Amino acid sequence: MTQPVADITTAVALLQTYAAGRRDFANLVLSAVDLAGVDLKGADLSYADLSGSDLTGANLRGADLSYANLAEADLSGADLRGAMLIGTDLQTATLTGAVLVAADYDPHDTHFPAGFDPVQAGLKSDR
Repeated sequence: MTQPVADITTAVALLQTYAAGRRDFANLVLSAVDLAGVDLKGADLSYADLSGSDLTGANLRGADLSYANLAEADLSGADLRGAMLIGTDLQTATLTGAVLVAADYDPHDTHFPAGFDPVQAGLKSDR
C-alpha cells in the first residue's frame, strides 16, 4: 500500500517512501525541511510546496517541479538537469551553482530570481 502524500509530513517519510519506489509526490506540502544532498531523481513534485527548504546538492534530475513553490529554497549545487520548471516559483530561491541544463521552463510563467538568465544557464523554453 502506498503512503498518501498527505501523510508525508517529514523529510524522513519522503525519503523512505521514495526509497520504497514511489515517485508521485504531486501536491506535497513539506516546507522548510532539510533535504540537502537527497536523491529525488525523476520524482513528480508538481504543485509541491518546498518553500524555505534546504535542497543544496540535491539530485532532482528529471524531476517534475511544475508549479512548485520553491520560494526561499536553497538549491545551491543541486542537479536539475532535464527537470520540468513550468510555472515554478524560484523568484527568491538560491540557485548558485545549480545545474539547470536542458530543464524546461515557461518564459511567462516560471519565476526566476532577479538577474537570472535562463538561456545562459542552459534551460530550454517550452514556447
